[in-house]
Amino acid sequence: MKVNIAYPATGAQKSFEIEDQRKLNIFYEKTLASEIKGDALGDEFKGYIFKITGGNDKQGFPMKQGVLAPGRVRLLLSKGHSCYRPRRTGERKRKSVRGCIVGNDLSAISLVVVKQGEEDIPDLTDKQIPKRLGPKRANKIRKLFNLGKEDDVRQYVIRRELPAKEGKKLRTKAPKIQRLITPLRLQRKRALRAAKRHAAENQREAAAEYAKLLSLRLKEKKEKKHAAHVQRRLSSQRKSTIN
Repeated sequence: MKVNIAYPATGAQKSFEIEDQRKLNIFYEKTLASEIKGDALGDEFKGYIFKITGGNDKQGFPMKQGVLAPGRVRLLLSKGHSCYRPRRTGERKRKSVRGCIVGNDLSAISLVVVKQGEEDIPDLTDKQIPKRLGPKRANKIRKLFNLGKEDDVRQYVIRRELPAKEGKKLRTKAPKIQRLITPLRLQRKRALRAAKRHAAENQREAAAEYAKLLSLRLKEKKEKKHAAHVQRRLSSQRKSTIN
C-alpha cells in the first residue's frame, strides 16, 4: 500500500511504499480523521502521530467521510457533496464512492502529521517549501507584516516572479487586494447611505401624502353619503305631506 504523508508546518509531502502486512494492520478498521501512532510503521516514525485524511481503492474510487461502510457504495450526489463536481446547475448524479472505514482493498492512504516525533523524516520534516502565493485580503496582509491602520497595505503585497523568457525583462505578478478601504470605497459607502436615507424620507413623505389623500376621500364619501341621506328624508317628508 502506498502511504502519502503531508506535513503542513513545512508544506512538504512524501510517499512511502509499505508491503509488510503487519505494519498495515494499525490502519484497518479505522475511520477518516482517526489519529494513529506511527511507532508500528517503523523506527523512523517513532513518536509521530498521524491523522487519516483520505485514500482510494485499487480502482481509484475515493473514500468519503460519513459513509460508515468498509466497501464501495453508490450514492446520489449533488452540489456541495465531496467526491462530486456538478457540470450543470441543479444536476444530481449517482456515483460510486468508498466508505470511510479503512480496509485491505485500499491502494493508497493519505496521512497528515499531527505531532512530530523524535527524529526528522528525510525530505518531509527537514525541508521548508516556501508558499507560492502570499495573502490577498488586506487584513491578512496587515497581520502578516504587523501593520497599523495608517500603513499602506499596497506597499507590502507579496509579488510572484513569472518564468523568465529569453531576451525579455523579468516580470512579476501581484494579487488584487481584497477588502481594501480606499477613498473611492468610502465615497461609494457615503453615496449608498445617502441614497438609503433619501429613499426612507421619500417613503415617509409618500405615506403621509397618501394618508392625507385617503382621509380627504373618506371625508368626501362621508359627506356625499350624508347628503344622500338628507335628500331621501326630505323626499319622504314631501310624500307624506301630499298624502
